[in-house]
Amino acid sequence: MTNEEEAFLQQLLLERDEFYRETSRLKGQIADLKNFAEEKSSFQQQIGEKDQLIHKLQQQIQWLQRKVWGKSSEKYIKEDPLQRKLDFDGVDLLPEEKDLATTAKEEIEQYKLKRVVVKEKKHPVRKPLPEGLPREECHIYPEHIDYKNCVELAPEITEILEKNPARYYVRRIIRHKYVLKADTGNEQNTVVTAPMPALPIAKSYAGSSILADLIINKYVYHLPLYRQLQMLKQEGLFIPASTVNDWIPGVADLMRPAYYRLMELILKSGYVQSDETTIPIVNDEKHKTVKGYIWMLRAVIPKLVLFYYDQGSRAQKVALHLFKDYQGVIQTDGYAVYDIYENKKGVLPIGCWAHARRKFEEALKEDKARASYALEQIGLLYDVERQADQENLSDEQRADLRTRLAYPIMVAFEKWLVQECPKVLPKGRIGKAIGYTYNIYHKLTRYHLDGRYKLDNNLAENAIRPIALGRKNWLFCGNHEAAENAAIIYSMLGCCKACDINFRDWLIYFLNNVHDYDNDYTKDLAELLPHNFKPNADKAN
Repeated sequence: MTNEEEAFLQQLLLERDEFYRETSRLKGQIADLKNFAEEKSSFQQQIGEKDQLIHKLQQQIQWLQRKVWGKSSEKYIKEDPLQRKLDFDGVDLLPEEKDLATTAKEEIEQYKLKRVVVKEKKHPVRKPLPEGLPREECHIYPEHIDYKNCVELAPEITEILEKNPARYYVRRIIRHKYVLKADTGNEQNTVVTAPMPALPIAKSYAGSSILADLIINKYVYHLPLYRQLQMLKQEGLFIPASTVNDWIPGVADLMRPAYYRLMELILKSGYVQSDETTIPIVNDEKHKTVKGYIWMLRAVIPKLVLFYYDQGSRAQKVALHLFKDYQGVIQTDGYAVYDIYENKKGVLPIGCWAHARRKFEEALKEDKARASYALEQIGLLYDVERQADQENLSDEQRADLRTRLAYPIMVAFEKWLVQECPKVLPKGRIGKAIGYTYNIYHKLTRYHLDGRYKLDNNLAENAIRPIALGRKNWLFCGNHEAAENAAIIYSMLGCCKACDINFRDWLIYFLNNVHDYDNDYTKDLAELLPHNFKPNADKAN
């Protein structure tokens, strides 16, 4: 090979090597571009997920802010009272249904205009103190005047409310003994002693009045026992905490037979409202407080309240046991455990419009147009009830008014729900509100069948409120037995509140008379329940 050929070959090898290096570099750049595209796609996906999370957290923050600082009322008031036209766009209504709904809407609005009365703003006036309170007079005379040369006019009287500390005393029971002289031929003398009256709690120095005050302070005014003991100590009365902790279960045991009788009366009433709430329970095995549930039943007629605790469970088996033999109407929220009674013979489940209204009220900031429309329609149903209340209609007349005014509104509202359901996100607040309402709509509309039925179960929620307030103060129940005892006591005091009975008067009456039913099984324990209590039945304490 000549030198020229060798040089030419060497030049070709160098150029080939440069091409190889350039090709490798370009392939590396292409690979980097592919990795960049994949990373870009991954980053965009992560950004999208984070945006969704931020949006969800913002909604939660808005909901919490409204719960903590916002208004708690769910009553809906339209911003512009002149815009009260039903919007049927997109609603597949028959002409007859549309006419009925429009006519009902107009009649409700006309009645609302008639009953609107402009009230003059009144300045607050001090109400006089009750006449039944004893009066102690304090006379004050002017100084440095000659009374002989004066004519006395009517005095100026100012009443000031004062209070003396509570009076504690010891009631001594003295039983006298007598010895009967022996009869002829009998060497032993007979000793006769007056029988000991039955005490509320055997072998205890707690009277009915002190027990009543402890119970009321804890379960009505939500004062834990240790705070009450501190208050007693300030009055110079020291009672060991262990002693008082035994008194509460003792009172619950006295109430237990009457509690089961109360349950029988409620389940025979034919119309009950049911709800559940949480109650903290100390779990010894886990060494921490766990969430338990307590059930509440309220008979609308008569006014009776029952709290039921079953090991803190909220499962369907509790409802099966509780309503095993029940026949009548059950009004609840949308909790699924009650769905089993939909096809049970003799049982009619009805829904609660307040819960449906609450869902739409929470969706106002997300979709104001739809939520406002739904709240307006629900508000019309409540306007019908206000009209019936103000006119003092009978049950039959109320049912007729509902059929004429409320039913057409509900027909139009149901078709609006069907039309709007596919247009909203199922997991959004408005989607959940529409889905919740439509799924139980057959239960919601049944209230118009009978004038006795309520539009919502607010009576049940009002009865369950003392537990929600109490658990913020006494914090938890020590065990399942303590929670069951609390359910019994809350039931009795709830009946007192529902029937507007003085808590203390009834408790003292109950504790003084409960032992009369120990051995006489001909007496009905229902006589001891608050709704049968007569205020002047017991004069003790």
